[in-house]
Amino acid sequence: MKSGVDCSRREALGAGLGLVAAGLLPGMASAQGAGAWPDKAVTLVVGAPPGGQTDFAIRVQTPGLQAALGQPCVIDNRPGAGGNISVEYVAKGPTDGYRLLVGNGGNMTLNPHTYRNTPMVDPRTLPPIGVLLQSALVLAVHPSVTAKNFNELVAWAKAQEKARDGIDFASSGPGSLTQATMELLRDRMGKPKMNHIAYKGSAPAMQDLIAGRVSMMFDAVSVIAPFIKSGQLRALMVTSDKRVPAVAEVPTAAELGLKDFVVTSFIGLYGPPGLSPEIARKANAALNKSMADPATVKTITDRGDEPGGGTPEQLAAMTRDYYRTWGDVVKANDIRAD
Repeated sequence: MKSGVDCSRREALGAGLGLVAAGLLPGMASAQGAGAWPDKAVTLVVGAPPGGQTDFAIRVQTPGLQAALGQPCVIDNRPGAGGNISVEYVAKGPTDGYRLLVGNGGNMTLNPHTYRNTPMVDPRTLPPIGVLLQSALVLAVHPSVTAKNFNELVAWAKAQEKARDGIDFASSGPGSLTQATMELLRDRMGKPKMNHIAYKGSAPAMQDLIAGRVSMMFDAVSVIAPFIKSGQLRALMVTSDKRVPAVAEVPTAAELGLKDFVVTSFIGLYGPPGLSPEIARKANAALNKSMADPATVKTITDRGDEPGGGTPEQLAAMTRDYYRTWGDVVKANDIRAD
């Protein structure tokens, strides 16, 4: 098994090519007609509170989507259970296209594996519409960590294992993408002793990392970049297949000798099972039209994120590949969210 997920737009598109035409995308084979969709406001359900990356991913697109659809787009934030509250709300809702999901791909593909005692919606059953944005993750450490590169980090971690009871690392929550990525890295480091400190979101985790209460953390480029530039944190690697302009000085995992360690945080737009393929195509066209606006693209890239767009096939492939790979990682490291 590859120990990472290469979610480049080109490979993901190739992996999913032809699924729509063959009628193989889950939930997209309904005979329901699209009619004059949309002829009223469309609700966009966000599985996160206002202010985070998932929320930003749709708010930056809302003006363009409204213009392209000719109808208002209403954002409905429904956080909780790692985003699963919003996923279930859309999955069990009407199939007429007036309630769509803004889903964090990492959470959605991890939750079915990490929630052992709570039924989770399989994200592969949700008709994909398109990618809103993507972001590489950055491994950031507190300045008190003496390691200046990955090789030094491995040596430092082993020394800390002997000097004290391992390293404390933060995550945005139990079973989150940030935890899973660190467990993946720990495996590549030879499994030194590490203590997972789970927080209720990235913001409180980042506060404690900056304060030095924990030693390191993975998070999206757009979240960590400001603290790298201010000198409050030190970045050791990015998980993309190429360097990220927002933190151009930070090497990729591949440059550090870590093969197949490509992890991307992605936010996608999904519909409920049974959504008409025609509605999905109309929504995808509106998303791509919004994404063509240079001002929107600049707002996204200035944060360190990568604009989305593309086809439903791309999002289907990303969702499917992450679901499989994270399932293996969760099993190997006994990651649990409940």
